[in-house]
Amino acid sequence: MNNFYCRYYVGSHGSYGHEFLEYELRPEGRLRYANKSNYKHEDIIRREANVTKIVRHEVLRIVQESGILDTNSENWPAGDGKGKQELDIRIDGTSYKFSCAKIGSLVELKGSADPDGLGVLYYLVQDLKYLFSSVISSHVKVRPTWIPQSSDLFIEEQERFVRILFP
Repeated sequence: MNNFYCRYYVGSHGSYGHEFLEYELRPEGRLRYANKSNYKHEDIIRREANVTKIVRHEVLRIVQESGILDTNSENWPAGDGKGKQELDIRIDGTSYKFSCAKIGSLVELKGSADPDGLGVLYYLVQDLKYLFSSVISSHVKVRPTWIPQSSDLFIEEQERFVRILFP
């Protein structure tokens, strides 16, 4: 479990320059979020949170149960003018890399060479984005007062939050 890494990136180069969304869960438990949109000349938004072991285990469980580790992205459409998305996963030294064009909806999957594999990626990415966004959002919005014993309370809150999202 200490060697689990997960990174999701989706981005494009368009009329506003390079715009992207990225989540990264590092082995030590650091969850990183970056969102860059040049619309109205916005700056890059970066957020970080340290997550507990139970959150990392839940992400690993979601990834393993999704079936993505048994798929291959060779027949998936390559990134194009609309953009690309990447999913990098490392589990105990084994690396899995998936890359394809941005998927806007399930309708786009039907005409592809591997609609089942892209469907697995689509649903996994939805689950990961929801979980990561929720954890980052709750971490940023809650501004706890520093009390040395409060770390145990924060860990309990993260664990309760994961049990609510994924019973």
